Amino acid sequence: MSSRTSPSNEAAPLGLVIAAALPPLLAYNQTPAATLYNQLLALAGWGLVLVLWARSAPGWLAAFKGPAALGMLLLFIAPLTSFLWRALPLSLALSAMAVIGAGLAVLLLAQGLSADARRVAAEALCWGLLAAGLASVLVSLVQVFAPELADGSLIARSGVVGSAVGNLRQPNHLASLMMWSSIGAVFVTEKRGWRWALVPLLWAFVFTVVLSASRTGYIGIAMLAIWGAVDSRLSRSARLGLLCTPLMLGASWWLMSMWSAEGGHAFRAASRLAEGAGSPSRLAILRDAWALTLANPWLGVGWGEFNFAWSLTPFPTRPIAFFDHTHNLPAQLAVELGLPWAGAVLGLLAWALVKTWRGAAADDADAPLRRAALMIVLTIGLHSLLEYPLWYAYFLLPACFALGLALPVDTTASRPTAGLWTGLGALLIAGSAFALWDYHRVVAIYAPPADAAPLDERIAAGQHSLFFSHQADYAAATSQPPGPAALAAARRTAFSLIDARLLMHWSMSLEATGDVEGARYLADRLREFRNPTGDTWFATCDDPASAPAMKQCQPASGVVDWRSLR
Repeated sequence: MSSRTSPSNEAAPLGLVIAAALPPLLAYNQTPAATLYNQLLALAGWGLVLVLWARSAPGWLAAFKGPAALGMLLLFIAPLTSFLWRALPLSLALSAMAVIGAGLAVLLLAQGLSADARRVAAEALCWGLLAAGLASVLVSLVQVFAPELADGSLIARSGVVGSAVGNLRQPNHLASLMMWSSIGAVFVTEKRGWRWALVPLLWAFVFTVVLSASRTGYIGIAMLAIWGAVDSRLSRSARLGLLCTPLMLGASWWLMSMWSAEGGHAFRAASRLAEGAGSPSRLAILRDAWALTLANPWLGVGWGEFNFAWSLTPFPTRPIAFFDHTHNLPAQLAVELGLPWAGAVLGLLAWALVKTWRGAAADDADAPLRRAALMIVLTIGLHSLLEYPLWYAYFLLPACFALGLALPVDTTASRPTAGLWTGLGALLIAGSAFALWDYHRVVAIYAPPADAAPLDERIAAGQHSLFFSHQADYAAATSQPPGPAALAAARRTAFSLIDARLLMHWSMSLEATGDVEGARYLADRLREFRNPTGDTWFATCDDPASAPAMKQCQPASGVVDWRSLR
């Protein structure tokens, strides 16, 4: 068997298992970025996949055939254009390009694998997702039933009593991982003939979705049932197991309700259901995003600049929470890239999905592989209509690899380029290690060691970080005296996330540098958020003796273009 029809070596499948399984299970983190270590582990793990599968990889030019790769290439270019021609800070542009570039690489790798190599890769991927799911079930049980055992290092602590969040610390992320684990369980048990194991596995994953209280997860369970209804290639037992997942949801809900009623324990899923099925804040943010899209239809507000544009545009009926994403992938691309660019990306990805659908509809020996891979893409696609999971490397990279596996096999011969793929993988591994070191310059600002240098020195060191200088800029903007330096830092860090504290200090720095109108305009935006931090600050305006000295007590005389504040 040639190197193009088999994995590069026996360790190649193990590398895939590691890349899929370990990133969602890492609990240890350091402020200010809770999931950064998970993402760096994902980037390094998939870099290892590129190295181990290098000899099975396609030629470089041949790999770029197809709409999926072109769509990802357009996304890869977007952060660069915002850095060069807009105002996106270099640290944010590089971070986005690194993650998207890694996604493009693993997509190209999977898309170019031979049929034999795909069979090995698909099973390894599903084993990894299955392992991640089983471990996350145990983590979730501890978080709900024995939270005192969650130490924050091996098992993350849940921030909501009675709710599981997994080691990714986000209930919707946990639910999406459970969907992927269910798909992996179907594929592995079908391939290995372990059909007796599928129902208990599915029940464990469905029960964990109930523990997460994720409404997105409930829709995902419906997708599993639909899969069982329409996929005639699955065994009868697998189809019945999938069709029974809504019943498993009901039974799990009943068991948790009984446990809650008898012991007086918190059952988060029940309280969330009482809140209603919709989310007014999500609908409001979509409404505001569409208004920004209509105001910037051709070029958008710029990649990574939605948070900046939305926070600094007057929206009197805005949600009072601070949003850095629209929580909807098409809306996010439309508002940031403009309708033509976003339309091209979404059109290419839709074309790729049509091709995978046609391939999955074929009746051949590899149809189960393609259908499982397509289900991985569709379930995370569902999540992307309600949140932004694909902004996280531990979701984006497996999704890109699954999309490549679901696409038709390209039998066109091409010159091997193993050295290039090995180099890309090594670059991801080395880059992740560098980012880990680089991040500690920022960690020292927010969680200083006992022998830490003075705050100003730590901030200055963090501002030299290649990937995380915006995190240091936040500390500079909100802790240093109002003035030119704090103002420059506020403008840079605002592209990451604007919150009440930053708006307040940013406004004071504008006032200190003589821009009273700009200071009042930012204060007006802070009032719209109706945040306790702002309310406390504006309380001065109710004091007749102090109000005249605070310029922000008076509203701005007009609307300031958000672009002028960059």
